[in-house]
Amino acid sequence: MSPTGRVLDQGFFVRDTVVVAHDLLGKMLVRELDGEVRWGRLVEVEAYCGPEDRAAHSWRGLTPRTRTMFGPPGRAYVYFIYGVHHCLNFVTRPEGEPQAVLVRALEPGPGVGRCSGPGLVCRALSIDRGLDGAPLRPPLLYVVDDGFRPPNSDVFQTRRIGVDYAGEWSERPWRFCLDSPHLSRPRRRA
Repeated sequence: MSPTGRVLDQGFFVRDTVVVAHDLLGKMLVRELDGEVRWGRLVEVEAYCGPEDRAAHSWRGLTPRTRTMFGPPGRAYVYFIYGVHHCLNFVTRPEGEPQAVLVRALEPGPGVGRCSGPGLVCRALSIDRGLDGAPLRPPLLYVVDDGFRPPNSDVFQTRRIGVDYAGEWSERPWRFCLDSPHLSRPRRRA
């Protein structure tokens, strides 16, 4: 059984990437495969606003790997990293403006394993490069707004993880999280 609510359409993703990242918190990521439905609540995402953003894959321009980022919004951008993990992004902005939101962590739904990291999200939901460029709509992979609205006190921003090489861009507070035990990196308390 899949979560009920409104499936987010392309119009949701065409907006400003940082706004989309923030607004994705609390939504449900749903994966259907072989008659099975898996899902989890988005609790951690990061915005990548290339090609000016030196942390974004699109910073180096159009390549076979980044082609999906340059395409229409509302599609999955899936890449393979370190020869071990797949990572899922949602393409944002109009076609030709290569920006995306990385899915870093989910609060797992029923029967879904640990999702506290981008590679674990893809492993738990059986997401691989075969979904690169797939539209975010049923039946394969999509995002549902089930009406959940996190309290503002549960939402926080930090700098993105693992992008120290990006100079001043590494300092942008474009990692958005819910106060959750399922984050890829725990929240530092004051």
